[in-house]
Amino acid sequence: MAAARPCLGRVLPESSILFLCDMQEKFRHVAYFPQIVAVAARMLKVARLLEMPVVLTEQYPQRLGPTVPELGAESLQPLAKTCFSMVPALQRELDSRPQLRSVLLCGIEAQACILHTALDLLDRGLQVHVVVDACSSRSQVDRLVALARMRQSGAFLSTSEGLILQLVQDAAHPQFREILKVIKEPAPDSGLLGLFQGQNPLIS
Repeated sequence: MAAARPCLGRVLPESSILFLCDMQEKFRHVAYFPQIVAVAARMLKVARLLEMPVVLTEQYPQRLGPTVPELGAESLQPLAKTCFSMVPALQRELDSRPQLRSVLLCGIEAQACILHTALDLLDRGLQVHVVVDACSSRSQVDRLVALARMRQSGAFLSTSEGLILQLVQDAAHPQFREILKVIKEPAPDSGLLGLFQGQNPLIS
């Protein structure tokens, strides 16, 4: 009897959604915050070009402030939450999309809202693609271990450019020229290279 084929984690625009998690004013002290927001903004631009749905949350905005303007998400209506996971606030959105297969996850903090969201989504049977250069934490140890924890639980770890090219698939795609403008410059360094030194649970 042939072994079951492992899930390959392919992403398609028509069955994917982009989650933007809590990139707010009071979190500017998070490590590599400007770079994380810049990469998430790239993902947002590509999602719009590919007509993918996008959702945005804010953690307790009365205390932690609004989403930072440099994300470019002014046209999105943020959903306020107090729960670490984004899923309770987005329950209706998820239930309204029966074709949904993949969630692309950006934001902060990796060990808190990103991890809790990933686990809840996996529990619903969805594929989770963590955009590693668009997720961070105040502590880089927390960031590293959270990424490893999500991978252990079945989430896929990808860079923004890797996911963008998976979504486009073909240089003949009608939006490829516009998307090429978005990824022409390499994504800013978000400190990931330093995490790949010595013994690393991400690649073990």
